[in-house]
Amino acid sequence: MDKAALCVGINQFASLPQSSWLQGCVNDAKDLAAVLADSYGFDASAITVLCDAQATKKAVMAELNKLVDAAVAGKATHLVFTFSSHGTQIPDTNGDEDDSLDEAFACHDINSSGDAWDPDTVISDDELSAVFARLPEGVLMDVVLDTCHSGTGLKSLDLLPGRRPRFLPAPTPEAAIANEDKELRSLRDLVKAAKLSTPVLMAACRSDQTAADALIEGRYNGAFTYNFLKTLRSDGGLGRAEILKLVSKGLKAGGFDQVAQLEAPKAARKAAWGK
Repeated sequence: MDKAALCVGINQFASLPQSSWLQGCVNDAKDLAAVLADSYGFDASAITVLCDAQATKKAVMAELNKLVDAAVAGKATHLVFTFSSHGTQIPDTNGDEDDSLDEAFACHDINSSGDAWDPDTVISDDELSAVFARLPEGVLMDVVLDTCHSGTGLKSLDLLPGRRPRFLPAPTPEAAIANEDKELRSLRDLVKAAKLSTPVLMAACRSDQTAADALIEGRYNGAFTYNFLKTLRSDGGLGRAEILKLVSKGLKAGGFDQVAQLEAPKAARKAAWGK
């Protein structure tokens, strides 16, 4: 096994009202897994797909650590981690953030604790950084995030039918107001702890925007994931920077305000996705 992947998609949340559920995240995870198997040489047995109730924080973190363990043991040299769900924010507890907030990603079991989200039910960017820091030299890890990374984009919320933002504000109005004008974070912070092998990240939007969960051609997907996969299928040899341009062009043509993001070393920006 030289390739392994974890694809996560969460539409339904155990403790959230259905008005906060999404519709395209499970399709995102399954579609990404299919492309890895069909076009990128991933054995089906090396791709783990976690959807809805399967995707608790404990389960996602366990499978993500398994991926990295395989690389540490020399059994895998190309890893892929995709995550489609709500993004949110939680209070920073280690003092490394100027805005006193950590970006976080909602798991199926997301729940509140006081006026904030329970950290045992969301995955923080610090936790992802700690996992990425264990990557051995020479291992490629492609990360695809189709979530929002900040709530300020809700000010320009797209209210067209069939579209919904992939963002959860803080569980109480007071906390949401307190966090509204905080300084935003960059994707670079998600990989800041990596030393030997820097992950390559593609994300659905800037930190001040919302990622759309949308009905496209009669089927729900993340708007970013839909355009990302459409681009990969059209030409698997395109460099990541060129993919980014085409994805952003597709989003704009579809009437989406979000601008896809890429965080990668110079060589990885020029190389084809998966290289």
